[in-house]
Amino acid sequence: MTFDSHPHAVTLKIWDRATLDHTLDEAIAHVSSKANAPREHVRVTRSGPDTFTVSPAEDI
Repeated sequence: MTFDSHPHAVTLKIWDRATLDHTLDEAIAHVSSKANAPREHVRVTRSGPDTFTVSPAEDI
């Protein structure tokens, strides 16, 4: 897994599918905390093969 962080966004490349759910759940919690936003206002976007970006939704 590789990790890239921006002020309120996290981009992850996750190779191990067994850890996918847990890793994304942790990333959602991290972004939610940093952006001071409820978890339901955090989105996960698949931005490439095995690459996910977790960021606050634009409508908050």
